[in-house]
Amino acid sequence: MIEVKNVSQTFQTARGPFQALADVSLSIPKGDFVAIIGRSGAGKSTFLRTLNGLLIPSQGQVVVAGTDITKLPKRELQKYRRSVGFIFQQFNLVTRLSVLDNVLHGRLGYLPTWRGLLGLYSDRDYQIARQQIARVDLSAKETARVDSLSGGQMQRVAIARAMAQEPTLMLADEPAANLDPVLSEEVMRTLRRFNDTDGVTVVINIHTLELARQYARRIIAFRRGRLVFDGTPEELTEELVDEIYERKEMLA
Repeated sequence: MIEVKNVSQTFQTARGPFQALADVSLSIPKGDFVAIIGRSGAGKSTFLRTLNGLLIPSQGQVVVAGTDITKLPKRELQKYRRSVGFIFQQFNLVTRLSVLDNVLHGRLGYLPTWRGLLGLYSDRDYQIARQQIARVDLSAKETARVDSLSGGQMQRVAIARAMAQEPTLMLADEPAANLDPVLSEEVMRTLRRFNDTDGVTVVINIHTLELARQYARRIIAFRRGRLVFDGTPEELTEELVDEIYERKEMLA
């Protein structure tokens, strides 16, 4: 489904050029569940945003379903993003609106601009939104304002909104970072359930190694912008973890 070919990403900063990704190449087949690990600043979030087309790499290609998204014109790139769900660490919900209204926002990519501005959703949009709300066990909260929900419930609303896009690819940037261990597992179970039942490819950036090992089928790791591990949870030894997180170097 996804082919990342020799991708590098360099940003200009006040201190000069900073290379966030360096010559990254990998393949992600349809239906995979991939966890990305690494220290803060290792390139994890940059990699996710490159898959989503929010960042165009300084060099290299990102090919999704045979299309090089790095070369798409703006209109076609927007159409591509419609097929990609993105879950943020900070939820990115409109807290004064209801659960249903927030999940309906996942349908905006399917509406003409003027209908989206007026909130003129079709019966099918409402049906899809309510189906996804039910799947995250929040039907009883459909009319509740989002600011009345717990953190775990908010993240489930964000997942339902992303699933309402009917995506083929789901990206999640530290979706459990602000949650306690119980709620973190709840979010991971929800994502894994969508992956198992819908066949949606999931790529998740996660800071908790135990959750990555428990829920992902495959783990990739970045260190200083470079891909340094790509394998199964069973293949990720403690020695490799020390290298990825530079533990021995930090103690030296």
